[in-house]
Amino acid sequence: GGREDEAMCGRPLGMRVGPNNTLFVADAYYGLYEVDPDTGETKTLVSTKTPIEGQKLSFVNDLTVTRDGRKIYFTDSSSKWQRQDYLFLVMEGTDDGLLEYDTVTKEVKVLMVGLRFPNGVQLSPAEDFVLVQETTMARIRRRLRCFNLLFITFRYYVSGLMKGGADMFVENMPGLPDNIRLSSSGGYWVAMAAVRPNPGFSLLDFLSEKTWIKRMIFKLLSQETVAKFVPKYSLVVELSETGSYKRSFHDPSGVTVAYVSEAHEHNGHLYLGSFRSPYIGRLDLQRV
Repeated sequence: GGREDEAMCGRPLGMRVGPNNTLFVADAYYGLYEVDPDTGETKTLVSTKTPIEGQKLSFVNDLTVTRDGRKIYFTDSSSKWQRQDYLFLVMEGTDDGLLEYDTVTKEVKVLMVGLRFPNGVQLSPAEDFVLVQETTMARIRRRLRCFNLLFITFRYYVSGLMKGGADMFVENMPGLPDNIRLSSSGGYWVAMAAVRPNPGFSLLDFLSEKTWIKRMIFKLLSQETVAKFVPKYSLVVELSETGSYKRSFHDPSGVTVAYVSEAHEHNGHLYLGSFRSPYIGRLDLQRV
């Protein structure tokens, strides 16, 4: 189905393998599911029909699971906009948060609020903190206090002396970060849904503080038309365990894989997903 059928059909976004090879899936419209890949049997864990702490889940996005399968950390990108209207979310910059689901107690908790387009999420190798990507250009909250930053990855501590605390991991990234996954070096792969030209003109940077222009654009143009103005430039970066840049891979014209949304490393290859292209790309890391 097309865009108009998404809300009825659902849209699986994040997917992780849990203990016993079960799959945990985040569906943008329906919530969190546990799936048996052998039988196809599904079980609802968190439904978007049930408000969490009084907040509606409208855009469940990504998830990360502890090795023992006990805790699932997931993002809800918006309580207002659904995935099919993600460009409205990008332009408006409404906020939402990071949540935790306990597979034993069945309890759902809100861990962070006020995040601007919370997107990809990843546990650290030691599982002592969670990284949360904030995709849009906006004010970023740290311990519920506001200050101005651009396109950051946020860190939330889930264990240790700093449990419950949060800080900034990376700021002012060269693009809009989508999903984040572990790399074999102990760091992280970050896929950029769009780039911020430097030097050059960045439409998103230009519009970030010009609310009236953004409103006018969507009154005059459809989402499909606006999407055509987003460059197909594809970018994936590898971050170290401390958040420094190690290397990057570019497809300036988007000929091979356009609109990269995820980079997943497996057996020496980097598998590239896209939120618009109907295929998966593969990069041999031994040859680059």
